[in-house]
Amino acid sequence: MAQTIVITGTSTGFGKLTATTLAQAGYTVIAGMRGVNGKNAAAAAELGKLDNIEVVEMDISDDNSVRDAFDSIRKKHGRIDVLINNAAVSGFGLLEAYSTDQFRRMFEVNVYGVLRTYQAVLPIMREQRHGLIINITSGASGHTLPFMVPYFASKFVVESITEGAQAELADFNIENVSIQPGVYPTEMNNGSKAGVNADRPDIAELYGSQAQERFNALGAALFGKMAKFEMNPQTIADGILQLVKMQPGTRPSVTRWTQ
Repeated sequence: MAQTIVITGTSTGFGKLTATTLAQAGYTVIAGMRGVNGKNAAAAAELGKLDNIEVVEMDISDDNSVRDAFDSIRKKHGRIDVLINNAAVSGFGLLEAYSTDQFRRMFEVNVYGVLRTYQAVLPIMREQRHGLIINITSGASGHTLPFMVPYFASKFVVESITEGAQAELADFNIENVSIQPGVYPTEMNNGSKAGVNADRPDIAELYGSQAQERFNALGAALFGKMAKFEMNPQTIADGILQLVKMQPGTRPSVTRWTQ
């Protein structure tokens, strides 16, 4: 029987590529995304036409949506072998220029969204006494950068969840791995997907042109690296496939793919 794999945030980017890559490899893929009958209807229809892919409505910022999605998956498939936490939002701006509400919006998706999926899938995996959870974090998860403090802070938390859960879940043979991608040309980085950005322009203005110049230089450096090394998002999808195919107990806890 093919393993059942749940992926969050499959309407674009790494999630969409990973869904198609794993489905082509013969796995049963449950592609979670929000707005399957609304804003992401086209993406849902595209993935839904492919063999081995089932699209499921899942808004990871909503308790009921996550719980209902995992309940329906369990009832239909009877198991969940792998969970890939890919859904996330990015954001840019000065730390002081983020309102607490906007900071909270970032964490609602990037942190609490991961916690919701853990709480939904762990009863299933514990009963099975096996499972694999892969969390997509960031290539900068070991440090931070200016103008992206809330985003990297959220990814630090996911790293902590991954590492702590790995020890807590060992007796149930549930492995936890974080993948730390570098900068790739996905919708999250090319501006086509809205981010959770600083929302206090009055504060940002007080920092003057020098802050804007530093922000522009940082962006140029990051996107320059992406162009120089011809970063291909398929690298991440292929890496996830490698992890899924590995024998239990042989997987690293952290995996970096930067090129």
